[in-house]
Amino acid sequence: MAHNFLSRLTGSFAMPAAENPTVAMVEAAYRHHGLDIRYINCEVPPERLGDAVKGARAMGWIGFNCSIPHKVAVIKHLDGLGESAAVMGAVNCAVRRGDQFIGENTDGKGFLQSLRTLTDPRDKMVVMFGAGGAARAIGVELAFAGAKRIIIVNRSAERGQALVDLLNSKTTARAELVTGTTSYRVPKDAQILVNATSIGLYPDVEGRINLDVASLHPGLIVADVITNPPRSPLIRDAEARGCRTLDGLGMVVNQGVIGIKYWTGIDVDAGVMRRTLEDLFA
Repeated sequence: MAHNFLSRLTGSFAMPAAENPTVAMVEAAYRHHGLDIRYINCEVPPERLGDAVKGARAMGWIGFNCSIPHKVAVIKHLDGLGESAAVMGAVNCAVRRGDQFIGENTDGKGFLQSLRTLTDPRDKMVVMFGAGGAARAIGVELAFAGAKRIIIVNRSAERGQALVDLLNSKTTARAELVTGTTSYRVPKDAQILVNATSIGLYPDVEGRINLDVASLHPGLIVADVITNPPRSPLIRDAEARGCRTLDGLGMVVNQGVIGIKYWTGIDVDAGVMRRTLEDLFA
């Protein structure tokens, strides 16, 4: 039986494909559902990105993911963009629709789907640490979902202001920037706090964002994009203060679920994917 090959176009991975968590997670879903599809890891240098996309077209791939440094550069090799990808100016998921590859971004969508297991962001105030690619994707999707106010806390004023300007000009959310070296105190009326930085990621497993932990209040939803370790320092601190928490695995799993839905039209079992990641990070 012929296989459709589904590939992740990446700059570089430090681990072999067989040990890559995303590959393991998606392949587990395919096996569980008996799908005759493979998800393979290909390292593509920036100067060969256009050739790689042409190859995907020629071989009839149903789609692919792309990671840093390709999320922006890949756009010129695609045939169109989804709404949020167009606003973000970044793509992590290409989907074959007819004879075209359309660029989507599942980063923020995966986060939003995870967040909705605890709350709807509509009319909520959100505090978000970071202004990089993950923050950009999450901020746009939160705004599209109706978040009323988004406070961006970031060390770099230039990068932070660029995200604030994007949200204020392209969405209905009201965004503002906070910079500085003082530990940030979460406003009492904030309902959601997000760490969209890499602080706390292995091997810096005790890294902490510049946050006044005493300002975390019971009932606040605290979400971290960190997957390794799933129980990051922020998650542990928030749990100790009575907050409701979301680890980074939920975002990654839902990114996979959404991507597979784009590629196959099938709603796969998120539990199978999460258990695969939990086993890897145990």
